[in-house]
Amino acid sequence: MEKFSHFISYGRQSIDDEDIQLVIDTLRSPNLTQGPKILEFEQAVANYVGAKYAVAFCNGTAALHGACYATGIGEDDEVITSPITFAASANCVRYVGGTVVFADIDAVTYNIDPTQIRAKITSKTKAIIPVDFTGQPANMDAIMQIAKEHNLVVIEDGAHSFGANYKGRKVGTQAHMTMFSFHPVKPITTAEGGVIVTDNEEYYKKLLRFRSHGIEHTAYADEQGDWYYEMTDLGYNYRMTDLQAALGISQMAKLDLFLQRRRDIATMYTNALKDVEGIQIPQQLEHTQSGWHLYMLQLKSANRKHVFEAMRATNIGVHVHYIPVYWHPYYQQLGYFKGLCPVAEKWYEQALTLPIHPSLTDEEIQFVIRTLIAIVKDNQNREF
Repeated sequence: MEKFSHFISYGRQSIDDEDIQLVIDTLRSPNLTQGPKILEFEQAVANYVGAKYAVAFCNGTAALHGACYATGIGEDDEVITSPITFAASANCVRYVGGTVVFADIDAVTYNIDPTQIRAKITSKTKAIIPVDFTGQPANMDAIMQIAKEHNLVVIEDGAHSFGANYKGRKVGTQAHMTMFSFHPVKPITTAEGGVIVTDNEEYYKKLLRFRSHGIEHTAYADEQGDWYYEMTDLGYNYRMTDLQAALGISQMAKLDLFLQRRRDIATMYTNALKDVEGIQIPQQLEHTQSGWHLYMLQLKSANRKHVFEAMRATNIGVHVHYIPVYWHPYYQQLGYFKGLCPVAEKWYEQALTLPIHPSLTDEEIQFVIRTLIAIVKDNQNREF
């Protein structure tokens, strides 16, 4: 099998000279952290999605932790989320002492199934954390209706979906709080970083306090003088730096171009693979537009491990996202077990991630398509 001249990663950042220059300018400024770039970046994110407030964190996991804190989740509280996600979507609940409840996914969209959410609600349920897996918005109308009926808080994990559209609106204002991630493989990057957007002023103030040691400006502190501050709760040092924010500000100017390139690549994959026997292409929920953070297909009649290894041998960085969270040893030790979410487990066994990011060239894309088709067809003629 032909091997490409270099490794084609499933995802990577797109950094140009403008990004680099703004970071350099910030390095030469008086503020490397806790400076004006943080607020500027937060305002850019809030304006883009149409939210009142945005609070930046050092990473997306810290942002989710902050959202769970702001919600007031604690011991004896249950939070429902998807098993097909990065572990942080569940871990954030454990950080505040809550219990994670996994609800199965929809076989078509790969996102959490609202009917399964309903089936898992108990008197202890406090919140729902739907995940916009691969950049595809979750069925937020159905989820928000369930939350309204049961007085639950919804924290949307939009780590994959910054810039995605749900029924004519940007993801970020449907839930009570929404998290976006800025890891290098995400729609834009701040190297590491995350944000919570919300329209709720109370949540906003709690998030600000939580990310900076639980310190806030109080009336008493204002009376004492500029040197005085008060820690009113146990918070964390989860602040984003001005260097990260500067990179984010520059990246925001290119977000729509990045998203359009991702969508163009997804269309190329879909058109080339939709009629290939043994391959099921991803579907979109009606009235949504994915951000296409990942392009996930299912191998219906091929050995996934063989296809994965054969593709990697040609320098194509296919991947698998993700192992069901409750399969991890940590969660197994807590009493979770295989078989808990059968649709998710069946999906996982067949899933394969293809490279998709704005820096991909058409030559690389066509090589991925050509190689995948050849390997899948060869695989179907073998016995394992």
